[in-house]
Amino acid sequence: MIIVTGGAGFIGSNVVAALNGAGRNDVIVVDDMSDGTKFVNISDLEIADYVDKDAYLDRLEAGDVAARPTAIFHQGACSDTTEWDGRYMLDNNYDYSKRLLIYCLKQKIPFIYASSASVYGDGVVFSEDAVNAKPLNLYAYSKHLFDQYVRRTRAGADSQVVGLRYFNVYGPREQHKGKMASVAYHFDRQIRETGVARLFEGSGDYGDGEQQRDFVYVADVAAVNLWFLDNPQVSGIFNLGTGRCQTFNDVANAVIDFHGSGKIEYIPFPSELAGRYQSYTQADISALRKAGYSAPFSDVAAGVRRYLDWLHQ
Repeated sequence: MIIVTGGAGFIGSNVVAALNGAGRNDVIVVDDMSDGTKFVNISDLEIADYVDKDAYLDRLEAGDVAARPTAIFHQGACSDTTEWDGRYMLDNNYDYSKRLLIYCLKQKIPFIYASSASVYGDGVVFSEDAVNAKPLNLYAYSKHLFDQYVRRTRAGADSQVVGLRYFNVYGPREQHKGKMASVAYHFDRQIRETGVARLFEGSGDYGDGEQQRDFVYVADVAAVNLWFLDNPQVSGIFNLGTGRCQTFNDVANAVIDFHGSGKIEYIPFPSELAGRYQSYTQADISALRKAGYSAPFSDVAAGVRRYLDWLHQ
């Protein structure tokens, strides 16, 4: 039995879909369904059960043998980078994660969890060493804090512990995220509704729409997660991006190419994002490659087309 926390969310539901694709339907989705619209993310998937996130953790810690998994993909978190309620954020992203990790270490159960490239903040070095972490918001700090806890706690562990620092993930099953959905999702909606994709004007040393991110397609992210499940001898914290940065203009143009029409309009850079915005990210994936993962990653042109083919089917 495999547990996917946040399994009704964006990346979690794609991990469930990938498990189904690999012939696994012994999957329990653990999530908070307060936002009931997320049901569509798992409505077409085969799962063994759904359990509320708090109820599941209580069952584990109470020693419920029936709740004991063979592996946990911990994808659940508050991912809103504009959330400043520290108690709420740390309870969801830090304390809950610690309790799951401690259980897995005691029971020698593989634990594969979602970290984030946001921990690098406005840094320019994107390798996994802790000295490169410069979180700019509370969400990023919560992820950095747990990564540091993992580094201290997994020393000498007898079971697999893997942290995956996701860069800018986009793709199917993200519609419930609203403002936190990917720019590919928002550009597609804007082109369909108005014919115009709205991008930020230049900021810092970057021209209009030329801010650069490492955009990674969600199916590739799910594939990496499953690779670690199949390679339990590998542990550590790894970047998960393509290893190549591309501009927001590239994403907008990929959407325009898909629709065959549209244009780009640049809007003022929001003052509230000053000092809290990553204008450049590019994953150093050398550690992931050294660990043995060799599959290629989709570039923006290919990934956006796959995404929009799915979105408009």
